[in-house]
Amino acid sequence: MRVLVTGAEGQLGHDLLDAFSGRVPAAGSVEYAGRFLTTGHEVKGCDLADFSLTDSAATMEFISDFRPEIIVHGAAYTAVDKAESEPEVAMAVNRDGTANVIAAARVVGAKVLAVSTDYVFDGTATTPYLPSDATNPLSVYGVTKLAGEQSCGDESTIVRTSWVAGFHGNNIVKTILRLAMAGTPMTFVDDQFGCPTLSADLAVALVGLAERTPGGIVHATNFGPTTWFALARRVVASAGLDPQLVTPVATADRLPAPPASRPMYSVLDGAALQAVGVGPLPRWEEALDRLVHLLVAESTDVS
Repeated sequence: MRVLVTGAEGQLGHDLLDAFSGRVPAAGSVEYAGRFLTTGHEVKGCDLADFSLTDSAATMEFISDFRPEIIVHGAAYTAVDKAESEPEVAMAVNRDGTANVIAAARVVGAKVLAVSTDYVFDGTATTPYLPSDATNPLSVYGVTKLAGEQSCGDESTIVRTSWVAGFHGNNIVKTILRLAMAGTPMTFVDDQFGCPTLSADLAVALVGLAERTPGGIVHATNFGPTTWFALARRVVASAGLDPQLVTPVATADRLPAPPASRPMYSVLDGAALQAVGVGPLPRWEEALDRLVHLLVAESTDVS
């Protein structure tokens, strides 16, 4: 297939370029990747240096020139708290930018995989969210991502994911490791539940979905729920450091409170992913250990 990846400079974008080229992405599961990766795809990445998603003419020109068969639309405004103070910018990227990609895809006959988020839900559920469950975002970021979903036609496949971290770029796992290596105490909320997702494993899942293009909405995360507190302790322990550096706090007691509200429960049900033969992704603990060990090894090599 001829594949275009938007947001190619992000942590997921780097892993997508590897995965569509037939390489196991950094920290990816070799066993899981072996089920899906081939070397027959022609993949091209693009990011802000190439064109702005908010420029409909530039988006149309770039996509028309490359004429992809598949577009994996991973580019997004992802600064959750900052979006509260600049909603117009977030909406321009996440809604209007997505609409521009969809319009260009229709011109060249490409199918779109659009990456979305658990933040489209309000977190009041007590069982894992199905793709068909009602949405009700609590934050500007969630509102804009839902608007992006609504810009997609029935021919597109919306892939919701959550708590993404990877080898490339900045993310919470790297922050936890940096603080733990410095011996800095940390507090993390222990009453927000979700599913961590390794960007490398997600990238492989997206290859599988690109080959199937089922349409509709699927949820793709590593298997199993946890809390931010448990995730942070797992990171520290996996690095061979003292997990007691991490202590729990209730969301209501977190000071200062972040500008954007987060869903208290955003566990995503992956049955639809399994139904098309792509899931389940590896367990989150195993995926997180792979990432931590790679990051620790890189840190040791650099030092």
